[in-house]
Amino acid sequence: MASITLRRATADDSRRLSRLVQKSAAYRGDYAGMVDGYVVGGTYIEHHVVHVAVDAHGRLLGFYALLVDEAELDLAFVADDAQGQGVGRLLMEHMVGQARAAGLDSVRVVAHPPAEDFYLRTGARRTGTVEPSGRIHWARPELRFDVA
Repeated sequence: MASITLRRATADDSRRLSRLVQKSAAYRGDYAGMVDGYVVGGTYIEHHVVHVAVDAHGRLLGFYALLVDEAELDLAFVADDAQGQGVGRLLMEHMVGQARAAGLDSVRVVAHPPAEDFYLRTGARRTGTVEPSGRIHWARPELRFDVA
């Protein structure tokens, strides 16, 4: 893969991030309701630690959103055609560095069930299960990245 640059997201990235979430193949079928109409808004981007991975041509490859006050990884997505090329691993390594710089000891992740193995491969450990609630009708794995 061509060179990858990580940079802080801006409100101008909102539309591209929202589109990446809404088109994710991981959220087809039973999971489609989770991302239907989902918007990563400009205010959200400005108030949280959101970083994007782009290629040399500026194409969005993926992003993550770290909620520092809650010590939680809120969003992490890699474009379908960029998966398996190290983009997700790069994003998680960067997220851990940002969490450490913010003085966090660990970062909680409530994962989309198909993503659990990815998080385990990138250094998270399973800590429990979050039961279904609201629009979410399935149990989700709870994981934690230790960053201290």
